[in-house]
Amino acid sequence: MSSPLVQINDLRKFFNLGKGNILKAVNEISFDIARGETVGVVGESGCGKSTAGRTIMRLYEPTSGSVTFEGKDVSKLRGAELKGLRRNMQMIFQDPYASLNPRMTVTDIIGEALDIHNLVSSRAERKRRVEDLLDLVNLNPEHATRYPHEFSGGQRQRIGIARALAVDPKFIIADEPISALDVSIQAQVVNLMQDLQKRMGLTYLFIAHDLSMVKHISDRVAVMYLGKVVELAESSELYENPRHPYTRALLSAIPIPDPEVEATRERIVLKGDLPSPINPPSGCQFHTRCPIATEKCKTDEPKLVDIGRGHFASCHYA
Repeated sequence: MSSPLVQINDLRKFFNLGKGNILKAVNEISFDIARGETVGVVGESGCGKSTAGRTIMRLYEPTSGSVTFEGKDVSKLRGAELKGLRRNMQMIFQDPYASLNPRMTVTDIIGEALDIHNLVSSRAERKRRVEDLLDLVNLNPEHATRYPHEFSGGQRQRIGIARALAVDPKFIIADEPISALDVSIQAQVVNLMQDLQKRMGLTYLFIAHDLSMVKHISDRVAVMYLGKVVELAESSELYENPRHPYTRALLSAIPIPDPEVEATRERIVLKGDLPSPINPPSGCQFHTRCPIATEKCKTDEPKLVDIGRGHFASCHYA
């Protein structure tokens, strides 16, 4: 077994909101990502998925903990080393319109990364490289002179993917890359990402709301709740044998395309709203909404432990 490409250890990202209020967006998350693997991250809005992705990328400075990329502590890199990290770690953002400069042509949007990292030596080479990247994501190279507003949402996201691929990265964090797209386009973008992964040996951290899409693309899935990873397992294992009550509730919300099965299966409806990450509940943070919570859950915080075959869960009754 080769060493993991990315190692995340006790990572925390807290935001000081003033007046003694600390928002614990990411709180002690730990997992590894192997080379060529796709790890999916799922959870409700506000659970810390996107903040975790941006902290791993070091777009946010971590409050504590570490992210190690190819054996190097990301938080300690400066200057040329940090620039090298930026080349190897890229991000695809959620909104394909807001993440593209509306005043720049597609050539300049994609070519900017080539310029920053000195990957081309002439304008002709730059133009050829941009056209090759557009062809790679199934866009017409002739569109290179157009502006973002002239494309559909799915096409804009392909431009975002081409920009991320321009520097030939090893690791890509996809922050809900399909949530702003039409359902008919989502599968096309996910299939494109899978094809690119096979062709280029990419490693993904795939953040999403859509549990069925995460199952389709991910090798392993991490479930987050209030800034913590509450369950982590191989994709098929997690979907067939969920151990944490929160994961079971999320999976019960996925519609099944069989009217008879859909009519008879149990739907788990969680009570109450998601607690505030500024003042999370004591003990197990999920106990205020958990259907099987006991007095122990109110006082003792469960640890994320291996319950067998690489299946991790943080529940006293997993």
